[in-house]
Amino acid sequence: MQNSHVKTRLIVLSFLQFAVWGAYLTSMGRYLGSVGMGSNIGWFYSVQGIVSIFMPALMGIVADRWVPAQRVLAFCHAMAALFMGITGYIGMTKGADVLFNDLFWTYTLSVAFYMPTLALSNSVSYTALNKAGLDTVKAFPPIRVFGTVGFIVSMLIVDFTGFQNDFNQFFTSAAWGAVIALYSLSLPSCPVNKGGEKKSMASALGLDAFKLFNQRRMAMFFIFSMLLGAALQVSNGYANTFINGFGAIEEYAGTFAVEHTNMLISLSQLSETLCILLIPFFLKKFGIKKVMLIAMLGWVFRFGFFAVGDPGMPGVLFFVLSMIVYGVAFDFFNISGSLFVDNEVPEAQRSSAQGLFMLMTNGLGASAGVIAAQEVVNYFTADQTNFAGWQTAWYVFAGYALVIALLFAVVFKEKKA
Repeated sequence: MQNSHVKTRLIVLSFLQFAVWGAYLTSMGRYLGSVGMGSNIGWFYSVQGIVSIFMPALMGIVADRWVPAQRVLAFCHAMAALFMGITGYIGMTKGADVLFNDLFWTYTLSVAFYMPTLALSNSVSYTALNKAGLDTVKAFPPIRVFGTVGFIVSMLIVDFTGFQNDFNQFFTSAAWGAVIALYSLSLPSCPVNKGGEKKSMASALGLDAFKLFNQRRMAMFFIFSMLLGAALQVSNGYANTFINGFGAIEEYAGTFAVEHTNMLISLSQLSETLCILLIPFFLKKFGIKKVMLIAMLGWVFRFGFFAVGDPGMPGVLFFVLSMIVYGVAFDFFNISGSLFVDNEVPEAQRSSAQGLFMLMTNGLGASAGVIAAQEVVNYFTADQTNFAGWQTAWYVFAGYALVIALLFAVVFKEKKA
C-alpha cells in the first residue's frame, strides 16, 4: 500500500511537471509568427538551452547540499509561474504591437526557473522510489508516462480553446505552474548532504559531478548527449509554424493538420507514452549504447518525414509517421540517459549529475542547435512560406542526426557486463 501511495504521488508530480511545458512548447512559435516575430523563433527556444547551461546545475547543488529538493522544486515552479504570467499579461496588453523585447526577458526569467525543475523532479522521484525500496529502472518509466499525458492534456486544451494562436497559452502554463508549486511542498522530504569533513573548493561548491569527465566512457556519453541535444528543440520550435504555414496554399487550406496542428503534434506525445514503457526492456536487453543509437536514428526519421510530408493525402501520413517515431527519438535519449546517469554516479552526486546531464542536453546542445536551426530555416525559407526551402532545411537536420549516430557508433564504448 505504501509503495502504491508513493507511485500515485509521483504520478501527479509528473503530470503537472509536463503540463506546465505542454501549454506553450509546441505552439509558441505559431504565436510568435502571428505577431511578426517569425524570424526570431529560434531565440525564444534557444534561451531554454542557455539558462540550462547553469541553472539546473546551480539548483542541483542547492538541493544536494542545503535545501531539500522538493522545496527547491516548489520555489522554482512558483517563480516560473509568476514570470510566465507576466509574459502573458504583456502579450495581452500589447496585442499585435508587441515587440521582441516586450516578451523576451520575462519569458527568459520564467524559463530560467522552469528548466531546473526537470532534473529536480527526477531527483525527487528517484529519492522517493529508493526510500520505498523500488527499482528506479522498473518503477520510474510508468510514472514518467503520466508526464507525457500531462503534456498532451495541456496541448489539447490550448488547441481546442484556440490559445495556440495567442498569448493565453502563457497564462495556461502559469496556472499549471502555480498548482505544482503548491503540490511540491507536500512531497516526501529529500536528504541533503551537508557533511562536516574538509572538502576541496570544487567539492564545497557541489562541482564533483564534473569529475565524471575524467572517465572516458562518461565523458563520451555527456559529449554525445550535447551533440544529440541539438535536435531536441528544432521540431518544437518549427513544426507547428511549418505545418500551419501550408494554410496559405489553397490546396491545403482548411485541412485538419493546418487547423489543428497541436492535435496532430500531440501524436508525438502519445508515442512517448508507449515508448517510455519499453525503456526498461531495451536498456536491460541492449544496453545504453544501442538504445542511444536507436534514439539518434529516430531523429533522422523524425526530420526526414517532415521533409517529404504535407497536410494533404497521402502526404499527411508522413507527418503522422514523424510524430510516431518521435517517441523513440525523445524517450530513448532523455529518459534512458537520465536513468543511466542515476545508476552510474554516487548518491551524493545525483542531483548535481542530473543537472550536468541537463546542462549538456537542454543547455549547450539545445541552445546551439536551435540557434543554428534558426539560421538554416531563415536561409532556406526566407519568409517561412517557401516549402521547397523547408524541405531542404528538414533534410539538413536529418543529415546532422545521421552523422552524430555514425560517430557515436564508432566512438562510444559500453561497459562490459
